[in-house]
Amino acid sequence: MKTIELDVASEKEMGKSRRTALTGPQFRFSGHETFPCRYAWLPKAVQNLATNPLLFMDEENAMVTLGVGKNMVRAIRFWADAASMTSDRRPEGLNVTRFGSDLLGNDGYDPYLERIQTLWMIHWKIATNVEQPLFAWHHLLNYWHRPEFTRSEAMSSFQEEARRLGKRLSDVTLDNHFTTFLHTYTPTRSKKNEVQEDNLDCPLVELELLVKSGERNVASSGRRESVYTFRLEDKPEISQPVFIYCLNDFWMNRRKNEKTLSFRDLSVAEGSPGQVFKLPEQAVRARLERLKKDSGGAFDFQESTALQQVMRRRDVEAEDLMEAIYLGRDN
Repeated sequence: MKTIELDVASEKEMGKSRRTALTGPQFRFSGHETFPCRYAWLPKAVQNLATNPLLFMDEENAMVTLGVGKNMVRAIRFWADAASMTSDRRPEGLNVTRFGSDLLGNDGYDPYLERIQTLWMIHWKIATNVEQPLFAWHHLLNYWHRPEFTRSEAMSSFQEEARRLGKRLSDVTLDNHFTTFLHTYTPTRSKKNEVQEDNLDCPLVELELLVKSGERNVASSGRRESVYTFRLEDKPEISQPVFIYCLNDFWMNRRKNEKTLSFRDLSVAEGSPGQVFKLPEQAVRARLERLKKDSGGAFDFQESTALQQVMRRRDVEAEDLMEAIYLGRDN
């Protein structure tokens, strides 16, 4: 398994971005009711909200419609929002976003989550919310600079960061939030059956972004803990159209007023494709070198001894980039 070593300059650059970013977002530590997202939840939310925007305004009715308990109703609403499938439009209820409809609607590209590109797209959306980021995702994907961690190490880092943010959170809240992150990417069972309604695993387990890699002793107590490791390598299953969609999404949401993006922006900046997908810098560079051809000239990567940057040659619509993922020549 390959690892990424960030140099001092990279960490300083990321630290500067972090201090700036943390002045605005309202971090979410709860709301998922400690449930990771399950297979049927997002499609059910999108398809039912399309005909009944008030679905989640009446929890009793939602329980009947969705066939789950009250806590799960709240979790489904949370994950639909976290994955950018819905947007608020009170008092009329929830609106299905264009992204949600195009992806998981009845006539969407992948309403049953059958394609790995869809799972990477959902991971991207959950991990890159600018206004209300999920704390564990934000912290571990962007600012945990080692390839592996244990529960106690993550909790210690969470507590320190929560104090720095001025958040008075209980250990239980942080532990539940960490557990939800963990179960989003690691299986709850040793072997997963065929995808079924009662499957307890989150579909993002299939990404193998995070794996249980062993155990080690905890110095303070002598007990043993599981070690979890990010898969820090190129991921061919993230197709080039998915990478281009996310590059554009990053640009629009975090660098909208910039005319160019630096290589650092895309490889190590907060919320960048390199960070969120845990790609080594050489993998990001290889993808950027093909960018002009693969984007039909919409983007161009320029590299010299003094300059490494992406230029936008023409405007592109997110919907067209999504179409390329599912209907383009890579499929």
